[in-house]
Amino acid sequence: MKIIYKDGTVAECPKEEELHVIRHTAAHVMAQAIKRLYPQADFAFGPATENGFYYDVDLGDTKLTDEDLAAIEKEMKKICKENLPIKPFILPREEAVKLMEERGEHYKIEHMADLAGETEFSFFQQGEYVDMCIGPHLCYTKALKAFKVTQQSGAYWKNDKNNKMLTRINGIAFRTQEELDEHLKLLEEAARRDHRKIGKEMGLFMFRDEGPGFPFFLPNGMILKNTLIDYWRELHTAAGYVEVSTPLIMNRRLWETSGHWDHYKDNMYSTKIDDEDYCIKPMNCPGGVLVYASTPHSYRELPLRVGELGLVHRHELRGALHGLFRVRCFTQDDAHIFMRRDQISEEIANVVHLINGVYEKFGFEYFVELSTRPEDSMGSDADWEDATNGLKQALEKLNMPYTINEGDGAFYGPKIDFHLRDSLGRTWQCGTIQLDFQMPLNFQLEYVNEAGEKERPIMIHRVCFGSIERFIGILTEHYAGKFPTWLAPVQVKVLPVSEKTMDYSQKVYEALRAAGVRAVLDESNEKIGYKIRQAQQVDRVPYMLVLGAKESEAGTVSVRDRKGDTVTLPLDEFVANVTAEIKERR
Repeated sequence: MKIIYKDGTVAECPKEEELHVIRHTAAHVMAQAIKRLYPQADFAFGPATENGFYYDVDLGDTKLTDEDLAAIEKEMKKICKENLPIKPFILPREEAVKLMEERGEHYKIEHMADLAGETEFSFFQQGEYVDMCIGPHLCYTKALKAFKVTQQSGAYWKNDKNNKMLTRINGIAFRTQEELDEHLKLLEEAARRDHRKIGKEMGLFMFRDEGPGFPFFLPNGMILKNTLIDYWRELHTAAGYVEVSTPLIMNRRLWETSGHWDHYKDNMYSTKIDDEDYCIKPMNCPGGVLVYASTPHSYRELPLRVGELGLVHRHELRGALHGLFRVRCFTQDDAHIFMRRDQISEEIANVVHLINGVYEKFGFEYFVELSTRPEDSMGSDADWEDATNGLKQALEKLNMPYTINEGDGAFYGPKIDFHLRDSLGRTWQCGTIQLDFQMPLNFQLEYVNEAGEKERPIMIHRVCFGSIERFIGILTEHYAGKFPTWLAPVQVKVLPVSEKTMDYSQKVYEALRAAGVRAVLDESNEKIGYKIRQAQQVDRVPYMLVLGAKESEAGTVSVRDRKGDTVTLPLDEFVANVTAEIKERR
């Protein structure tokens, strides 16, 4: 596949860059199609993304419909058939600004003003369309073979809520039509597994306009959430953690000391109490630090592993909210480990093993990234270098492959991020291990070493699930709502065939409840076929016990699983089997 660079050089595209170039070119072709259909369109940014491409555009008062998106895609196909050559050129700043003024590209002019140090700008042209861009691109529009316009949404110019809301038009593009068709199948499956849809069907959670971004957990959702929390507590007790709970609201001075006020205040909710500024915590760590600082510590106590299931609040733009995946309050399964320098590698290894065990339990594969110092950070170069090297050495000691994610660390330290891969091949960043030299310094934390001298501990911040709410969303889509029996809100549904078997069904139900099984007795007057469909397809219950006259007389149960397979067992045997499955978290 040939591509053209901004200096006019044509070369073979590196394999790993092909999709990016295809999608970047698709964004330009889409912009050209939009301009043909809507001459007033004023374009902002139009990049390739990991899964496709988009363009943010100001269409004035025009509101697009699904039919309009289809028309844009149709015009894109026409442009590709025209086989327009894609040609680069470079202009000095003054001429570049003049060109954009002539073409009515006000957002491009503002963007050039932001790039004050640039003396010249590169452009790419295809037919009548010109776009400011650094490239590279395909050489001809006909080389773009497989794409689809997928959706529209709102996006603030420069991602700033104080700026104008633009229309973001999204699309996907691939090398071949076969790859595109396969991706569209995945999108259909993803829509079928959408946790918002399944959550509503199964009565897990809801959202209301009275609290956008603040989830309401319903009875079944609370069972699921509490079961995850019980598992978390069992793991952490076995791993030597203690648990604390810290206040939801603390004064501004605390957040100034921690560094959050300077680096994170735009995402924090604040209020006034007794004429003093207070903040609703966006993170648990400063509270955990205060717990450590409340008593003297000896080197013999370290490492001190302190867990907290803390409810945190972070301000997210309303347009970015998305079910349980992007919310404004969530429960973070935090832990903070206070340790000596010589314990860094061992403690990181312990955390990695714990996180690995959790992900294996749910059948997730994962890969690891090491995120390094961001531009907006605090602390000395030496501390950052020591912290980063500490994480690298721990990963290498574990023989764990990792990639470097430059500049994406926390403002107080580098971190190891765990990216889960679900049953559809999508990735989710969940677990993280952050090594922090700064917060112990800011809060003047100490312990007494072997020589009786005061020394500063090192701190690890870490999560396994990340956010319990988001993890529930991920699990819901990963399993398509068909949770493992130990996790399922309803584990067994008892389905009497008729009123004649209701007494026996009640006895079976009570036996299951007495054994600790989460069972429900369907006492409705519906036909048995309807009851089975409801339990299997909507409630997604692991086991359905269909009880007719034959089972009632024999003291057995007809066990139907979610696949539709059926077997008849003595009641005691089924109870023993299902309780063992739950206890062992199979």
